[in-house]
Amino acid sequence: MDNRKKAKIRIAIVGAGAMGSLFGGLLAETGAEVWLIDIWKEHVDAITEKGLLIEREGNTRSVQLKATTDPGQVGSVDLVIIFVKSNHTDAAARTADQLTDPDSIVLTLQNGMGNAETISEVIDPRRLVSGTTSHGATVLGPGKIRHAGTGPTVIGMWSGGDPDPARRIADFFNTAGLETATSEDIRSVVWGKLLINVGINAITALTGIKNGQILDLEATRELCRAAVAEAMAVARKQGITVRADAVEHVLQVARATGPNRSSMGQDVDRQRQTEIGVINAVIVREARKAGLDAPVNQTLTALIETLQAHYG
Repeated sequence: MDNRKKAKIRIAIVGAGAMGSLFGGLLAETGAEVWLIDIWKEHVDAITEKGLLIEREGNTRSVQLKATTDPGQVGSVDLVIIFVKSNHTDAAARTADQLTDPDSIVLTLQNGMGNAETISEVIDPRRLVSGTTSHGATVLGPGKIRHAGTGPTVIGMWSGGDPDPARRIADFFNTAGLETATSEDIRSVVWGKLLINVGINAITALTGIKNGQILDLEATRELCRAAVAEAMAVARKQGITVRADAVEHVLQVARATGPNRSSMGQDVDRQRQTEIGVINAVIVREARKAGLDAPVNQTLTALIETLQAHYG
């Protein structure tokens, strides 16, 4: 993937929800050939007919790119970015396998833990890049999203091997206005994002509030702190490096993304299955293995699982 030849770069994004569509639109604006792949036919049809509409701070622009429900239309690409929900990761990995050749790279920027492990069962781990992003986006309707917030993206080789593929992707993303850095310790980076999700997503999903409203009451702030503290203990037990001020950092993120509704909150609003299994439930499972207790995360997990089991 050579960012000096932008027009020749072919990218497929598997999962064209809010974040997949956002990255697809921004990368398409560099001149790359970008395909969005999703099962939501109305969304695909709207993008094909009118382009992807991206709203940002009251202004809306249309970005032309390709979209399909059929991966067979795409052919081989240089880069596959996986943005599906975690319960679709295995299927997305198999789609990525169909779209790549031995020189192609697969990148996951999904929420939660375990996605890279699942993908690496299908894709050679030496071709797998993992990471996190602080951008926020919301689907407003078929073919239209809101770019709700910006922030850094951090990526790295999942296998810990040759860092050059991750560096080339970072360089290309930076040309698209996606501030991106690389890390040689990507597992710690993924854990850092997990701590944020642990402290924000389930709480906002259960209460119907936006991210910033976590700060309104001391009771809610303390709930967030307790969930994150349990996750920090699990990470440290596994030898994962986490920032010492992670608890307060999560509250800072909640403040910075105040108007946003978390991805889990959006799932609950639309009565979709959430990613609780790769976020708070991970902390519960790993705590048990380590001989630790995680009662707050266990309660949040049980409440979300109960809620989504009784949709409708």
